[in-house]
Amino acid sequence: MTTPLHAASGSTAEDLFIELFSDTFGAEKAGYLYSQYHFYDIYNNDRFADFMIENGAKRIAIEIDDEASHNPRLVSDNKFYDDLLKQNSMIHLGWDVYRWAVRQMQLQPDTIKDELRVFLGSSPHFREVTDCLPCQRSKAIEADNLELKEHQKVALNALEEMRGRHETIALIYHATGTGKTVTAVTDAKRIGKRTLFIAHTNELVTQAAETFKALWSEVSTGIYMGVQKEKDAFVVCGSVQSIALHTEEFSETAFDYLIIDEAHHASAETYQKILAHFKPSFTLGLTATPERADDQNILDIFKNTAHKLDIKTAVEIGELVSVRCIRIHTNIDLTKVRFNSVRYNIRDLESKIFVPDRNNLIVDTFMEYVSDKRTVIFCASVKHAEEIASKIRERGVPAEAVSGGMKQSDRGTILAKFKRGDIKALCACDLLNEGWDCPETEVLFMARPTMSKVLYTQQLGRGMRLSEGKEFLMVFDFVDNASQYNMPYSLHRLMKLKDYHPGKRVLGTRQQMQADEELYRKGEKPEALIDYPVSATDYEAVDVFNWQDEAAGMLSQMEFIRRVDVQSETVERYIRDGRIIPDMIVPLSEHKKLKYFREETLVAAAGEFGWTLINDDNRKELFMDMVRQMDMSYSYKPVLLKAIFTNADKDGRVSIETIVAYFKDYYEDRKARGVTPEKPNSIFAKGGYTDTEARRNILSNPFKRFEDMQMLHHTKTLGIIEIEPTVWKHLTDDEKAEILRICDEKLEKYFERISGEKN
Repeated sequence: MTTPLHAASGSTAEDLFIELFSDTFGAEKAGYLYSQYHFYDIYNNDRFADFMIENGAKRIAIEIDDEASHNPRLVSDNKFYDDLLKQNSMIHLGWDVYRWAVRQMQLQPDTIKDELRVFLGSSPHFREVTDCLPCQRSKAIEADNLELKEHQKVALNALEEMRGRHETIALIYHATGTGKTVTAVTDAKRIGKRTLFIAHTNELVTQAAETFKALWSEVSTGIYMGVQKEKDAFVVCGSVQSIALHTEEFSETAFDYLIIDEAHHASAETYQKILAHFKPSFTLGLTATPERADDQNILDIFKNTAHKLDIKTAVEIGELVSVRCIRIHTNIDLTKVRFNSVRYNIRDLESKIFVPDRNNLIVDTFMEYVSDKRTVIFCASVKHAEEIASKIRERGVPAEAVSGGMKQSDRGTILAKFKRGDIKALCACDLLNEGWDCPETEVLFMARPTMSKVLYTQQLGRGMRLSEGKEFLMVFDFVDNASQYNMPYSLHRLMKLKDYHPGKRVLGTRQQMQADEELYRKGEKPEALIDYPVSATDYEAVDVFNWQDEAAGMLSQMEFIRRVDVQSETVERYIRDGRIIPDMIVPLSEHKKLKYFREETLVAAAGEFGWTLINDDNRKELFMDMVRQMDMSYSYKPVLLKAIFTNADKDGRVSIETIVAYFKDYYEDRKARGVTPEKPNSIFAKGGYTDTEARRNILSNPFKRFEDMQMLHHTKTLGIIEIEPTVWKHLTDDEKAEILRICDEKLEKYFERISGEKN
C-alpha cells in the first residue's frame, strides 16, 4: 500500500478526490467510498485499491496517480509493470477501473466531476459492502466430526421446504465467517447431483474446492480457473471469469445444482452470462451483504431469501466472539477540525491528536489494564504508531509498529511474533484493516479518530474471530470531544447503544447479555473484569447521533432540485430567502454547509408553490408530456430533440459538435429550398455565425428548459448532452418514433404560423 499523496493545499490527494466526489454526488454518498480497499492480485499478493465503490452490483476501483510514481518515463520498469499488474488484476476480478492524476484534480476539478457522472452515472445506486466483517478463513473442516450449527440446520431445512414447493432458486444471507460454504456443500451433497460452484476470487474458489473434498469425498472435485481446466469432475469449482469465458465448454444441462458465491454481484454481466447459459434444477446464491431498498437486483434474481444471519446475530449464536467496551475520555477538542463528510482534514487532526498528553493516556491505559494481553492499537499515522510503540517499549513491554509501507518480510516477521505472543502491542495505522487476521487478539485500542463507519468496522473485525480460551474481545474507545457533526465513530455509536456501563458487553449471546444486565443492575461487575479497575456503578449516556444516518433518509439540496419542475435558481432563492427551511444543516466548515430536507418538506413546498413533483417513476411520462405540449417561441426545441434522437448512442448521449452540425444543416437546408429558415432576428436566419455562437445559442435557449426539468444533462468539459438515464432506459422504440413525429408536426405548424405572420 502506498503512502497517500499530498496535494498542494496540504490535504491528501485522497481527501481532494473525496471532495470532488461529494460535489458530484452529494456528501452523504461519500460514505460508500472504501479507501485503501484490500484485494489479492492474480499471484495472491496483497494489494490495495485507492478507492472501491459498489454501484448497483458493479464494483468500481478508483486509482489516484501521482505522475512521479506512475509515469513510465519517470519510474523504473519494475514499478511501472507492477502497476499494470495491479490494474489488470482488478479487471480480472470483474471490476471497472478508473484512474485520475493528482495534478488533474488540482487543475481541472470540473473535468473530473463531469467524468465521474459519465463513468458512474448521473443517478448511481451506491451500496454498502460488508467485506470488513471478520472471516474464519483458517478453520479446518473434518467431515467425520462435522457438527452443523443451528443456523445451518435451519437454512438447510428452509432450502428443503422450498424445493418441496417446487421453487428452483434461493438465497442464503449469512454474515462472513459463519459457514455459508459448508451449508451450501452439505445441501449439494444431500441432493447428490452434479454441482457447479462459482466465485469471483482464486482464494474463494480454492477454499470451496477444499471444502467439497473434505465433506463430499465420494465424488471428484475439480478446479476450473486460470490454467486449471478440470471440467469433467463431478463437482467443478470455477472462477466466474473463467466459466463466463468458456461457457461453450459445458452443455446447458451439465449441472443440476449451481452455487453462486458473493451473489450480490449476480446482476453483473459475467454472472448473467453464466445464469443465462446453465439450466440447473436448483440455483443457490450465497451472500454476506444484506439487500438494500435502493438496489433490488439480487432479489430480482434469487426471488427468495432462505435464511439470514447478520453480524449481531452471528455473535448472539456464538459464531463470533462477544465484545466488551471501555470508553476512555481524552481532553482533545476536535470540534474545530474540518472534515469532508467522511474524513478529517489530516493537518487539523495531526495538530490536535499528536500531543504528549493523549499519547501518554494511550500508553498509561495499556500498561494499567492490558499489558499482558495481545493488543492491537489502531493509530492515526505511521509516525503516531511508531511513537506509541516506542513509549510502550520504554515501559518494558515488547511492542512494534507496522504499516503498509514496510518491507513485506519485515512486516511478516513482526506479525508472526505477535501471533506467537512475543509481541504484546501491535501499533498499526493502516495495515490491519483488511487482509490480516489474528484470532488470538484479545484487545483493540481505537486510538485513531475516524468518521468512517466502514473503517471502524474493519478495525473491529480484526479482533472478533473465535480462538480457544478467548472469552471476549475488549475494545477501548478513546473518545475525543467533538461536535455533533464531526463526531468520530465509537462502538456504542456503531451499535446505536445510548447506555454505557464500563466493561459491559456490547455484543454477546442472549444469555451473556442478560447475565451482564443483571450484574450491572445490582451494581456488580462481571468476574471477567476483576483485573480491570472499572466501577460497575458508573454510567454514561452516549450521544449516538450520526448525521450520515439522518441524511440517508433525507434529500440533499441537489436531490430536492431534481424532484421539482422549476429552475434550480428558483429553489436556491427560496431557500436563501427562508421560504423553504432545511430540516438539517451540516456545517462542514465555516464557509461550507450541507442542507437536507425531509420528503414531507419537499411535498409541502411543491403544494405551496404549485410545483410538480418528479421521481424516477414518472420522469419519462413527464418528459413525454413536455414534448407533446411543447410551446415554441422559436423552432429550436424540436430541432434539438431531432438532433439528439437521431444521433444518440446506446446510452442516450450525443456530442455538442454533432448537435451544432445538425442545427446548421437543418437551417441551411431550409435556406437552400427557399423557405423561411427562422425569424429574422435568429442567428440561424441571419447567417455568418460561428460554431461557438451556435453552441451558445443552443445551450441558452432550447436546452435550458429541459435541463431545469432534469430531462437533459450537459457534461460541459466532455462536450456531451445526455438524456436523463431514467428517461432514456424506459423509452420504447415507438415512443422515440413518436417524439420525432411530434417534432416534425410542431415544426410544420410553427413555420406555417410565422410564414402567415410575415405575409
